Amino acid sequence: MAERETWTTRLGFILAAVGSAVGLGNIWRFPFLAADSGGGAFLVVYLIAILIVGIPALLAEFVIGRRANVDAIGAFREIGKGNWRFIGAVGVLASFWTLSYYSVIGGWVFRYVFGSATGSALAEPEAYFGAVSVGSSSVLTHIVFMAITIGVVAFGIERGIELATKFMVPSIVVLLLGLAAYAFTLPNAAPGYEFLFNPDFGTISSNLAQIIPAATGQALFSLSVGFSVMITYASYLGEDDSLGADGLTIAVTNTFIGILAGMVVLPLLFAGGLSVGAAGGGGPGAVFVAIPIALGDFPSLIGQIIGIVFFFVVLIAALSSAISLLEAPVAYVVDEFGVPRMQATAGIGGSAFVLGIPSAWDTAWLTWFDGLGVALLLPITVLFVVIFVGWILGDDAIDEIKKGMGGDSFGTVWLWSLRTFVLLAVVVVFLLNIHDLFFTVDEGTYIIPPPLQ
Repeated sequence: MAERETWTTRLGFILAAVGSAVGLGNIWRFPFLAADSGGGAFLVVYLIAILIVGIPALLAEFVIGRRANVDAIGAFREIGKGNWRFIGAVGVLASFWTLSYYSVIGGWVFRYVFGSATGSALAEPEAYFGAVSVGSSSVLTHIVFMAITIGVVAFGIERGIELATKFMVPSIVVLLLGLAAYAFTLPNAAPGYEFLFNPDFGTISSNLAQIIPAATGQALFSLSVGFSVMITYASYLGEDDSLGADGLTIAVTNTFIGILAGMVVLPLLFAGGLSVGAAGGGGPGAVFVAIPIALGDFPSLIGQIIGIVFFFVVLIAALSSAISLLEAPVAYVVDEFGVPRMQATAGIGGSAFVLGIPSAWDTAWLTWFDGLGVALLLPITVLFVVIFVGWILGDDAIDEIKKGMGGDSFGTVWLWSLRTFVLLAVVVVFLLNIHDLFFTVDEGTYIIPPPLQ
């Protein structure tokens, strides 16, 4: 068997992990979720959730991956806990499941880059979204996006994922900085900044039941925790890397990009004469309808240029995440069955494409897939990862996280945080998601497939 690949540089791992975390979760979901959950109030709770829940959970996945140095499912066997392999299996399933409809959305973004260039996406935003988001047109762009994702992953860790993300992540940051600088100059943009950075603590206290689960769920989702992606990526690390330092760097960079996206999206909405209500709760219409409506109020050429740049950023972010979602199941097939990477990538990517056809054909299916993936599969994986690392690995987990760091205090504090409030937070989010799936049909993330609703 060929020697298993590793990251060529520490920076390569960090950028790949940031690329996985950024994705649509930050560029799309974060600004509109913040708009729907109180702006600055949400941001405060989100930052706290990243610090005390997101980072510890991220490090838990890193510990499993690096200790085993194999795929996310085989990792539990390698560290002598084979009866816990189901955790990795659910995470890999979550990656595969999410990739199937994520690619559909990525295909829409392709169309919006070109639609912004021609002006058609800005002229009649709702009609344009309706045309590109369903039917054969959506299936075609789904093919294109998935083919590019397969092409990158097929080249492996060094020549594929690491090389691609070294270009993608800096490009996202530079382009977002440029957009944020432009947004700052717009008239009527000031209320956008005030909404995002001026928290109303009365809103927090009166809406804790809504804001805390939303912020905690976003903290986990935006760090790619629960997909088995970070277990897989950490499995390509060496023992001299500091998991704590790398995890903190990834979380800070990811959070910075999310806030930067908010500094672009919210001022654009306000400058375009829209209220935060146009966010629509962060659904597909938020980025594909609200932003074009806002840009349509700008001078024609300026609106088109901003649209091209904005949707190009979204496209890069979507690709960087899709790459990681495909890598998790590919690593499993390559490591466990010895299938050549090219064949494994084509087979799994092709299967994810087929699974995504219903989502491409009808957005009702996409909503259903997203509901099960984010609200059910993801929190199940996170919950059992936290239990496993906190209570089963225990001292071995401290042993692993100390490598490349030294000292005992950080590992002990981290482990007990997993055992207590991180576990509690994840349980609460999981139970609330279960409630939404099974008992609040009107929310749209219910368990019943569209044909039976």
